[in-house]
Amino acid sequence: MTDIRTKIDRRAFETLGHADHGWLDARHHFSFASYYDPDRMGWGAIRVWNDDVIAPQTGFPPHPHRDMEIVTYVRTGAITHQDSLGNKGRTEAGDVQVMSAGSGVRHAEYNLEDVPTTIFQIWIEPTTKGGEPGWGARPFPKGDRAGQLTVLASGFAEDQGEEGALPIRAEARVLAATLKAGETVTHQVAPGRHAYLVPAVGAVTIDGETVNARDGAALSAGTFTIAAVEDAEIVLVDAE
Repeated sequence: MTDIRTKIDRRAFETLGHADHGWLDARHHFSFASYYDPDRMGWGAIRVWNDDVIAPQTGFPPHPHRDMEIVTYVRTGAITHQDSLGNKGRTEAGDVQVMSAGSGVRHAEYNLEDVPTTIFQIWIEPTTKGGEPGWGARPFPKGDRAGQLTVLASGFAEDQGEEGALPIRAEARVLAATLKAGETVTHQVAPGRHAYLVPAVGAVTIDGETVNARDGAALSAGTFTIAAVEDAEIVLVDAE
């Protein structure tokens, strides 16, 4: 019998890296900026998962990136993006924006709202480096993912399209689901791949292991049953 602990590594919210800059209250699931943990350098191609609370009328001033797929999942409020390519857009709660940094881009992210904005910002290493940078955003109504995992961003052509997932340049999928208490979904992690799950809201169990809101769970190869202990909203990344 496989020990569940070899398949699920739960990372409690209170153990995450923490940086409070006044305007930004950030938790880091993996090593980031001044937070360094040699045992948490990433999970496969998933390099960063930050849980950010951004104060009203503040934000990240222009700064550069390259060779990274940056996915922003807005939990509450809204984030306004602008970049050196001339892109600008406002992404609201429940929706997603993606920036492919490629050969290099500068961008800024501001909370121009009168209330705090909360986001998950996820960085995934691209399959290949370089290329033209790009940005995109799309609404994903929570009702459309009720009781099921829905692909929000993907590097696989079969998931993309006009009404499909936002494209990313990595062999990865970003998925989300809203679950009523008692509802379940399953997810299979193929051998050699890595999945990371965070409940944005509510507690779930993964094969009986409790994962509370804003905890993280690193999943190794296997098939997992995710059950909502209470009404929950989950985000999951499956990557190389």
